[in-house]
Amino acid sequence: MGLIGSRILRATVASTVVLVACQSDGQDSSDTDAGSTSESAGTTASGSGSDSTDTDSGTDTSTSTEPATFALICDEAGASLVRDDEALLRLPQDAFMLGVVDAIDDDLSYDPAHDLDVQWLAPTTVECEPDGPTLRLTYDAETSATVAFEAVATGRFAAKWTTSGATVAAFRVRARVDASEGFYGLGEVFDTPSHRGKVRALQLEPDFSYESQNNEAHVPVPLLIGTRGWGVFIEDPHPGVFAVATEAADVVEITMGVGADGVDGLAFHLYGAEHPLDIPARYYATTAWPITPAPWALGPWIWRNENDDQAQVLADAEMIRSLDLATSALWIDRPYATGVNTFDFDPARYPDPAAMIAQLRALGFRLALWHTPYVSNKDEPAPALYDEALMSGYFPPAAGLVLNGWGLPIDLSNADAYDWWQSLLASYTEMGIEGFKLDYGEDVLAGLGAARLEWSFADGSDEHTMHSRYQLFYHRAYAELLPPEGGFLLARGGTYGDQANVSVIWPGDLDADLSHAGDAGADGLAVGGLPAAVAAGLSLGPSGFPCFASDTGGYRHSPPDKETFTRWFQHTALSVVMQVGTGASDVAWEGTVANGFDDEMLGWYREFARLHLRLFPYLWTHLQRVGVDGRPIMRALGLAYPELGVHPPDVYLLGDDLLVAPVVDAGATTRTLTAPPGVWVDWFDGSILSGGDMGGETVTVDAPLSKLPLWLREGGIVPLLRPTIDTLSPTTAPASVDSYATAPGVLYPRVVPGPASSVELFDGGELEQSWSGAELSLHVRPGSIFVDGAVFEVMTIVAPPVAVTLDGAPLPEAASVAALDGAPGWVHTGDRGGTLWVRLPPGDHEALASF
Repeated sequence: MGLIGSRILRATVASTVVLVACQSDGQDSSDTDAGSTSESAGTTASGSGSDSTDTDSGTDTSTSTEPATFALICDEAGASLVRDDEALLRLPQDAFMLGVVDAIDDDLSYDPAHDLDVQWLAPTTVECEPDGPTLRLTYDAETSATVAFEAVATGRFAAKWTTSGATVAAFRVRARVDASEGFYGLGEVFDTPSHRGKVRALQLEPDFSYESQNNEAHVPVPLLIGTRGWGVFIEDPHPGVFAVATEAADVVEITMGVGADGVDGLAFHLYGAEHPLDIPARYYATTAWPITPAPWALGPWIWRNENDDQAQVLADAEMIRSLDLATSALWIDRPYATGVNTFDFDPARYPDPAAMIAQLRALGFRLALWHTPYVSNKDEPAPALYDEALMSGYFPPAAGLVLNGWGLPIDLSNADAYDWWQSLLASYTEMGIEGFKLDYGEDVLAGLGAARLEWSFADGSDEHTMHSRYQLFYHRAYAELLPPEGGFLLARGGTYGDQANVSVIWPGDLDADLSHAGDAGADGLAVGGLPAAVAAGLSLGPSGFPCFASDTGGYRHSPPDKETFTRWFQHTALSVVMQVGTGASDVAWEGTVANGFDDEMLGWYREFARLHLRLFPYLWTHLQRVGVDGRPIMRALGLAYPELGVHPPDVYLLGDDLLVAPVVDAGATTRTLTAPPGVWVDWFDGSILSGGDMGGETVTVDAPLSKLPLWLREGGIVPLLRPTIDTLSPTTAPASVDSYATAPGVLYPRVVPGPASSVELFDGGELEQSWSGAELSLHVRPGSIFVDGAVFEVMTIVAPPVAVTLDGAPLPEAASVAALDGAPGWVHTGDRGGTLWVRLPPGDHEALASF
């Protein structure tokens, strides 16, 4: 692995070796590390993949004007990851423990979530050799190991731990960390995205205490981020466990059960950054940069758990447009085919799918389908496909416990089976299906407790690694068939590197209520409802999956009631992807005795669905930036502001400038949170939330059922689409459907005036504002897409200006906000603490308002 545009400085002082990676241009190579085990398809979010920590985000609290220097220091005490003169993470002598056995027992799973039948050895001596550098570890007379480090790029160090002598069945890393910092990453979790005091398994495990009968580890990622600005990534698909500050406040213990594969050693990576939000970029550069969905895939989406037929799908589409509910896409969940995965539409219920797709496109919708990696020997014509797969050897050669009701998964590690499956899927994609909701595919377990459940696959692998890697084959088979401009792939499961295949994660079947994960329920411990959805999104963002979409309203124990559904759509409107559907097939316009939906709630839903769609320029700009700076879009408060020392599971930033505090408790009409530094303005009424210079004050705000606690940062600029927008999808009937794809139209930046700030949009355009207290400057520079000018909404302007100029010439005052649709001008209104509206024409223009 070479350093592009970099130099490595290696200094030896006595027995200490310092390894420093310095980038000459301050940016990291976009190349993925050689030897990465990820299997990917698609393009990166931006096509570059540069690893840059230079960002305008107000959440970066670093005050240094010089880039930090990151070093790996090795000596006789072990190894340390250092930023400038500050040790971020230490690996002392006992950090490298080996689990040894007399011989590998082929009947054991070696899953460290259960008791490992191994003897743990700690090194008795450590020597540091300057070549590499390399740590040489001695355990006993027969057992030794080396840990070879390599500087890859700025803040990125790769390590390979290999052994000789005893038979090694498990590796354990015992890192020393700060006793008070927070921890994020590790993939999707439902209780809290902050991991201090938690034991996290890296594999789906049976757990019969939960109503789902499993531990809900659908997207485990072996990347842990410390809020002091470090990360550790275990590049290994074997079963593992992270015990995060459970033994002691300053100890993180990582155990990997490798079984017979111990002879291959353990690969891991250490990352350093100036802010913890910048660690994911290091991880992406090691594995793969995340794929970006099609623009329309951000939603809103609407779906029913079961559609009656083609007529109902089209009736829903017509109803959505007649009720003025902003929506970009639909998907059809099962059943729609003749049988499970028969790659057709049941002609009795879907007599003309091509005509259905054409009509949906005219109404400005894109269409996706639910799918799984199985063929069944039931329901004609499925048995013919099953027989073909069986005769051709497309099933795994050996299979353990099968967890679904249809049969064995297709062995997609078999190249012929892979090609066959894609040829079947083409019957849908060639018809105009542009996305898939991928369910199940989680049959391969690492074991049942300590016992092995033996699987084997065509590529020679077994369940020890395929419990993780099967997701890569499964998702890649679909990702490669999507349109080159994106498409939509929504997956329940995932693993490290899978962000190159899966554009959106959904958390599976959450409870249709406001329960917290682990609450006692009639059927066991709750999976969790809305609180679990929020935690899942905040845990996935820094773990490599920037796009997340929970079932708005939940799934288990559906239907949700009015309160649950309202609080849920308020949250999903302020997430990257909004998808709306429940296990009871509830839609916002169909009230029942069971769900209590009414016209009042439908009005709220209309408001928040359109807000989500209008946020597209803001969200898409941040999504494109993920491919440059790697920063998650949904950022837990404790990760964005580690200096606060608090880690709530349900308060987050959406991008740089929006603070969101969803109401997740039943019956609550207020919301308590810790204020971050700075001044924040309520999105809806213009009231002020002040965190001062340091933040940290606990505040309580009103939050009636109609209200989402949402604030815009002072100096923040949030570009919005026009208020009338219906869809992001193309339409073949533009006269009746207001589509972004037809006309991006005028931008509507919402601004809280403050010190000079700017935002560069995804199309290269730029918006600027500055406020001195006596003069306000607003500046728009067009990009390649938004070329029709802008209507600025400037909040907290109590009194109207005495004069407004456009490029130095007087700008006339308009009679109303509506009058700004026709010509440049300005108007002042009394809403949201006083709002100044300024319309700028197409081109590069600046308006100055004097007070």
